[in-house]
Amino acid sequence: MEIPPKSPDGSEKSPQSKELMTSNTASTLCISSRSESVWTSASRSKWDIYHKPVIVVSVGAAIFLFGMVITSLSCIQIKNKNVYKMCGPAFLSLGLMLLVCGLVWIPIIRKKQKQRQKSQFLQTLKSFFFNR
Repeated sequence: MEIPPKSPDGSEKSPQSKELMTSNTASTLCISSRSESVWTSASRSKWDIYHKPVIVVSVGAAIFLFGMVITSLSCIQIKNKNVYKMCGPAFLSLGLMLLVCGLVWIPIIRKKQKQRQKSQFLQTLKSFFFNR
């Protein structure tokens, strides 16, 4: 008959309690795979929610304006006219792409926030079952 090894703190544990101790790995794995904002109900400021799309929109607008300046320089008789004709439209398109991506990102975040508020009850149920 084998004697189960003692735990480091010296207390004896039954095999059933050992199984219960190892069974919580699924909930730990599930919690670590999710972001903290899904599991916590702490409210975040508007800047915390919208800072990434605002940065993308502002960088896109700056690049777009820079592209407009470069393109307008190609209209003036300058030494490197061909370089401005090539780079101007490239900056225009890149800036416009970033600007549109940021502007589309904002309504997506708003929709997610509304869905999160509607499913508050569902989240509490999830956290109750997964955190056991």
